[in-house]
Amino acid sequence: MNVFLDSSVFVAVFYQDHKFHKNSVDLFERCSKDNASCAAHSIAEVYSTLTGVPGKDRTTRETALLYLQDIRARFNLVTLTAEEYLKGVERTASVGVIGGGIYDSLIAQMALKANAETIYTWNIKHFTRLGPEIARRVATP
Repeated sequence: MNVFLDSSVFVAVFYQDHKFHKNSVDLFERCSKDNASCAAHSIAEVYSTLTGVPGKDRTTRETALLYLQDIRARFNLVTLTAEEYLKGVERTASVGVIGGGIYDSLIAQMALKANAETIYTWNIKHFTRLGPEIARRVATP
């Protein structure tokens, strides 16, 4: 099992009352650096979500950082080189994706770089529109 998790799964793991919490936690607990990766950028996305959500669900900086340490300890963080980044943007444009879809596309490029068999996300539509090479790998936990 070589899996790649999107930030939507990490957010569901963190919030116990999230509708996808149980399935996300079950997957998270099966992951280790031997079999799981995520985009380094997802660390920023998770931090932004946890500390920026309005109301009672907003967490403190300190709590968010502790959770990010758990992610870092369990997952390989994947980045793109400058050349891979540019090629990723070109691939995105070639499949007709515009606007904010570029961010999910770059995350998907990191999943391909990690040789992920499965990309787990709760935002299926965001990833399946990125072409067949990515779409065939996308699943929910």
